[in-house]
Amino acid sequence: MAMTHYMELLAVNQPWNLILFMAIPVILAETVAITELFILFNRQGGNMLRLINKTAGIVGGVYFLGVFLYLLQSAVIPLTLSGQWRGPADVIAVGFYLAGVIPLVGMALLDLNIIGKQRDENGKLKLHATFVAIFLVVAHVAMIFGMLDPNLLMGAPSSQAMPQHSMH
Repeated sequence: MAMTHYMELLAVNQPWNLILFMAIPVILAETVAITELFILFNRQGGNMLRLINKTAGIVGGVYFLGVFLYLLQSAVIPLTLSGQWRGPADVIAVGFYLAGVIPLVGMALLDLNIIGKQRDENGKLKLHATFVAIFLVVAHVAMIFGMLDPNLLMGAPSSQAMPQHSMH
């Protein structure tokens, strides 16, 4: 079966690409998401949770900005210039993966008090939670389209059909 560049990136150079491009960003983002829930439901306590949340947000944003710049230079620009995209699913998967830089850097900037200075604590929590939600959406869209056979959205038959199994 043909693979999107997203899936190919994660599949080659095992386990390093999987760790660098998926595990580290997802673990940091999930740390932010989980601690965010506890912070939102228990606003009085949890200084350690707030520190973990803030640290994961800053590290995640800075780290993913590096991933974004690296992949833009080493993959997106060369693939675009050479016309080697594997169809719409490929572009959607890579595009949404890289779009994760917007909410992750936004979170980092908020945690560094570079943006949102005029917001009160509640306003900052809402903006932070919004960045988390946006990241979760773009990351899942990237994963879904990244796992597709890129030929499916091009109208061409897949290179290998999966056998159909009955429910019985």
